[in-house]
Amino acid sequence: MQSHDVPAADAATATSVPYGEIDRYHSVLDSTLEYARRREYAGPDYGDGMSSQLLQSLPFEHRLVNLVVQEVVKRAPVDVRPLFRVEHRRNYKGAALFSMANLNYHELACRRGERGNLAFDPVAEATGLADWLLEERLTAYSGFCGGHRHEIQHLHTKGEPSDPDIVSTAYAVRALLRAAEFDERYAEIARTASDFLIEDLNYREVPEGAKVDYHLNHPDDSYTLNAAALGAGMLVDLYEHAGDDDLVERATKILDHVAAHQTDVGGWPYRIPASASHLSMDSHHNGFIIEAFQRYRDVVDEDRYADTLETALEFYRDELFELDGAPNFDEANAYPRDIHASTQGILVFTREGDLEFADRILRWVLANLQVEEGRFYYRKYRHHTKRVTLMRWCQGWMSYAMSEFLLAVDDANSRVPSPVPTR
Repeated sequence: MQSHDVPAADAATATSVPYGEIDRYHSVLDSTLEYARRREYAGPDYGDGMSSQLLQSLPFEHRLVNLVVQEVVKRAPVDVRPLFRVEHRRNYKGAALFSMANLNYHELACRRGERGNLAFDPVAEATGLADWLLEERLTAYSGFCGGHRHEIQHLHTKGEPSDPDIVSTAYAVRALLRAAEFDERYAEIARTASDFLIEDLNYREVPEGAKVDYHLNHPDDSYTLNAAALGAGMLVDLYEHAGDDDLVERATKILDHVAAHQTDVGGWPYRIPASASHLSMDSHHNGFIIEAFQRYRDVVDEDRYADTLETALEFYRDELFELDGAPNFDEANAYPRDIHASTQGILVFTREGDLEFADRILRWVLANLQVEEGRFYYRKYRHHTKRVTLMRWCQGWMSYAMSEFLLAVDDANSRVPSPVPTR
């Protein structure tokens, strides 16, 4: 697959998104969801190498062997999962993304007058995935939570499918709150996730605000900023639904601490200290943080983090994206250009109301990472493209980001009065 220039816009709507492109995006969204639906939302995942049946068949287990297999599966220039017989599973966060994307698809179909002509029931898909999130939740903790469903070998420890984390939990909570429109029990269970964050993830106040752990086995000598921001965003989501002031007070303290560690250039390292991770100020994790501050602004207080957001958005747009919408990996490296960075950019700029730039990012993805309508590769390197379609990383994020973007475009266009016809 060759890299292509992003097609020029024509015949724009009030949002500067071409009319013809909007129809094309709806078709791509439909195909993206169909691809996942046919596979029951299960498929390859970013960190699934430990689910290799060949690895599990060995008569011994060794940390270094685990690492080698896991990293070969993750980093090989071609997809070696069939060779290693890696089991396809649903990803917990991926199921949440697909649930929300299906609900957005339902809303779009209703607005377009197409609800009666759909080949499937997106609400049934969404609530079925929400039910699955409840069935697969981890129950030995203080409140609702979930995690990755593959073992993950770290340098010195091993993550188990029974280990919950705040990132997976935050997106599951968001999906359940959305699905509560159809069944309030989803929200009743989701509300207990605050207890998981406070009790099990060691919420604690510090001089600059408050901190919360990414997961139960996080090392004590470092702190993962984007995970904390997502945890704060989850509390804001719960506050919006339930109105509990304690939730927003805790979210504020967590975000105060995150804001205090913003660098002078406007971005955040993956961890503090920055030397604790091989990742620098990479794109999609900075996007997570920005989206959490946007969420706080939109729900709680538009002024508290205004300066933080202004500086962060300037850094994000100028340093982590090219003018044509191509995502940079981090502040120092353009490659690899990752589809997750693109989808997070679409979400951030959509929430910011910059639909023109969100559209630019989307068009870059369709020109460079879409292999056929509705199926995407996950990374473009300088001289080759990683030809693997990851179910959560590619399909889940693209369906969610596209559907959010299309709803925002429709909202923007509906606010613009139609021109008065001339006689």
